[in-house]
Amino acid sequence: MLTTKIQKSIRDSYQNLQFQLENFIPRRGQNYLVAEIAKTLCGSYHKSNRILIAEAGTGIGKSLSYLMAAVPVAVLNNRKVVVSTATVALQEQLISKDLPLFRRITDRQFSFILAKGRQRYCCTEKLAAACGVDGSQIALFESKPQKKDVELFTTMYEKLAQGKWNGDRDSWPKAIKDELWQLIVSDKHSCNGSFSGHRDCPFQKARSELDKADVIIANHSLVMADADLGGGVILPEPENTIYIFDEAHHLPHVARDHASASASLKGAASWLEKLNQSVTKFSSLAEEKRVARFRNELQETLQQLIPSLSQLTKQFVPEQFEEKRYRFEHGELPQWLEEESKTLKRLSQKANQSVAKIADLIAERVKEGELAARLAEPALTELGFYIQRLENLAQVWLLMAEPKREKGAPLARWLEIHPEREGDFIVNVSPLEIGWQLDQQIWSRCIGAILVSATMRALNSFSYFCSQAGISEKAEDGTRFLALASPFDYQNQAELLIPAMRFEPQAKEYTDYLVERLAEFIQPNKANLVLFASYWQMREVAEKISTDFVKRGWALQVQGEISRTEILNKHKMLVQCGKTSVMFGTSSFSEGLDLPGELLENLVITKIPFAVPTSPVEQAHAEYIEKRGGNSFIQITVPEASKKLIQAVGRLLRKERDSGRVVILDRRIVSKRYGKSLLDSLPPFKRTIEY
Repeated sequence: MLTTKIQKSIRDSYQNLQFQLENFIPRRGQNYLVAEIAKTLCGSYHKSNRILIAEAGTGIGKSLSYLMAAVPVAVLNNRKVVVSTATVALQEQLISKDLPLFRRITDRQFSFILAKGRQRYCCTEKLAAACGVDGSQIALFESKPQKKDVELFTTMYEKLAQGKWNGDRDSWPKAIKDELWQLIVSDKHSCNGSFSGHRDCPFQKARSELDKADVIIANHSLVMADADLGGGVILPEPENTIYIFDEAHHLPHVARDHASASASLKGAASWLEKLNQSVTKFSSLAEEKRVARFRNELQETLQQLIPSLSQLTKQFVPEQFEEKRYRFEHGELPQWLEEESKTLKRLSQKANQSVAKIADLIAERVKEGELAARLAEPALTELGFYIQRLENLAQVWLLMAEPKREKGAPLARWLEIHPEREGDFIVNVSPLEIGWQLDQQIWSRCIGAILVSATMRALNSFSYFCSQAGISEKAEDGTRFLALASPFDYQNQAELLIPAMRFEPQAKEYTDYLVERLAEFIQPNKANLVLFASYWQMREVAEKISTDFVKRGWALQVQGEISRTEILNKHKMLVQCGKTSVMFGTSSFSEGLDLPGELLENLVITKIPFAVPTSPVEQAHAEYIEKRGGNSFIQITVPEASKKLIQAVGRLLRKERDSGRVVILDRRIVSKRYGKSLLDSLPPFKRTIEY
């Protein structure tokens, strides 16, 4: 219920905001968003379904809006708030700017913390093993470790012991290679909080701090990881949580990635062989009478599983693979592979259960004081490594063996030729639709959920997002929908120019034509950003146009040639000196790039960002829609392009006094029937269309 205490707390914080911000302008859209979030979370619209989906344009002040509304509701009802983002940049903004500001203006005492998954922390025991502290170093390395790697691990171990490092990968001063980090990363199997050596490990310390916080900043991937574990394992349980999903348009894709699985055949056979050689060693640490059954079961299972995986590689014909990939149409496997998948599912599950049981029996002896922790922990660390891999292997074959679904979309299933290991194949499985799982894991369990982004709609409708995220649009189900326009004066602040062009992007002459015409659309002595739909085309144009730009005295920077940070720093310096700065970028430059004021006054989009369904999942999804009589281009490709185009043009105006121009060189936006829908979904710039 929206009590007077909650209302007063929200009202006071909003009034205090004007004293904390220079040039504060009250925003009607922000006021409305705050009120709607509070009413939704307090059950004013629906007693149980407390979900709000809001598209709030740039300049509304989304983050402060949801903090002002959700934190008082949570604190006064003894609930937790989990704010989930898609990017590190937004997490940093929340932690360093928005939350400290909100703390100054609110009358509620609350604490906040940044949450990270286990994979961001090292395991003390694994790190000790990697250094060779307990003599078990070689077991972790697939090949003999390099001296510099061991030296790095030793330095990390010393800094951790001295309290000069907290075990967080992101806080280590230099980047750590993935293959090295995987050797020391914390995992749920080997990191056991009941052992004294693990009680003060980096992840356990971070986890205990998390339990005390009122507001937890996470990312979509961590929320989905917690949901996959049943909820309430890493983050607070959904039944006591208000979720705020910022940059929510990314959530369905993250959820789908989490539900996918892949494993190589020869690679799996290789580490299973190592496990087979170590079974007796591990079993000797447990009580013989109790462990014998599981040891024997594991050895028998591995003797069937290893040759089955190895022999499977001989059944595939690489010549049939297009671009080193083979996708099973409609997710349907040949009869022989279906039967083989069922066998591999049974064997991998049985092996996983046996290894987990052996690990449990060893841990039990430690707890009962029958076995020294220093003898058990290296073995449990190694067993944790095998359990983790066996779980993944079992998941791959569980999904591969899943029978054809009577309702809903099939699974996407495909093989890839291993990029490094000759004669090896990677087996991949992914769901096409994930909405039902999001509903089961989050929407139907949580106290409430607020989903916000500047681009929630596609073609001016929430339908596409709702179908992806498993949220009902029916009025009786109670979900609230808001589309709040940006406070910017688009008509007077910016122009959208669609020039006459001789060729459309599908024409083979288009790249050369871009080289010929592009300089016309660059504004001298200003900040320019040119967005391309492909790396190939960007590099081709850059190579052919660079000499002309140099002659004109224009500075050209191309994404990928130096780091993004270096590009932006150089760009800012050039703009401050009144020079012509031109940046070439692709899709990653069309989202999350904040260039206010004179840092961006001219944005050129060379092509509508239609995604070519090149990934097996996209191809399978398009195939599924076509099979049902739909049109995958209209149902998937156009809505996705609409969202990306809105994100791209959103780079231009970042603050209320910004101004500039957007140029779209793709004539399909006016020549094709779907173009009108794309054009109408863009902000209401002053339009100039040349013919």
